[in-house]
Formats: sequence, structure tokens, C-alpha cells
Amino acid sequence: MTAVTIADLATLLAAHEFTRVLGAKVAGIGEGEVTLEVPYRPESDRPGGIVSGQVYMHAADVAFWLAIKTRLGLDDASVTSAMSTAFLGSARQEPITCVARVLRMGGRLIYGVAECSAGSRLLTHHTLTYARPGSHTLTNCLDAAAGVGGHSSRKA
Repeated sequence: MTAVTIADLATLLAAHEFTRVLGAKVAGIGEGEVTLEVPYRPESDRPGGIVSGQVYMHAADVAFWLAIKTRLGLDDASVTSAMSTAFLGSARQEPITCVARVLRMGGRLIYGVAECSAGSRLLTHHTLTYARPGSHTLTNCLDAAAGVGGHSSRKA
């Protein structure tokens, strides 16, 4: 395990707007695992008073990003390649906890899961894939996101 502390991850969360907006706090870490506590924020409510799905997805993605850093260090530049979410329940005016865990660390891809809950109620289950920097997979993901290098531009 890389020597990453809760304080290191808290500093990282505070350093970036995309993580600060979530308001999450790192509640625990292990090798390839992070637990985030996400406060309830009324501005995240959907009509009907339930917490928006984007909060769970954001929490899962950030928790997994940090879980990878417990294995590869704070300077790792891996990025989200794929994420699948199953919504199993909903929170109402309550904080959520999200636990992310690395399942497999490959040369090009990192696979994992995250689950968000409120108390003992499981709310979401996520599967995540991250692309590692310097890999051909990461270049393809970034090109696809930018609309560069699609199949139609290749010559036979």
C-alpha cells in the first residue's frame, strides 16, 4: 500500500472544485478502499424531495478515484473510463455514505465497485472502470471524449 493518509485525501478533496462541491469527507481508508461521508444538501433534491441520482454517482466516482490513490499514490492520473449504476433506493434529507473498493488493478485498466447507503439502507451499487495514464486505453478514452480519432477517420 502507498503511504496515503486520510489527511492527504482530505487535502486533495479540498484542492479541486469538482470534489469540493460534493462536500464529502473521507471517513476511512484501507488498501484500495475509501469511505466517504456526503452531507445532505437541499440543493441536491429532485422534485418530490429525494436526493438526486447525480449525488450518488458523483460520490461513487470520487470515492473510487481516492481508493485508487491508496494503491498508486496521490500523483496517479487515472481517469474514469466507464461507470454503471443501479439505483436501489433513495435518500430523503439525510447524509449518505459511499464505500469504494478496487477489485482488480490491471496494466491498462482498474476495476472496482462502490456502494452508497443511508444508515443501513443500500441506495446504489456502482461498477467502475478507470484507465491508467500512459496506456493506449487512456489515449483512446480521451480522444473519444474530444471527438477525435473515430473509426470513420481511419484509412483501411
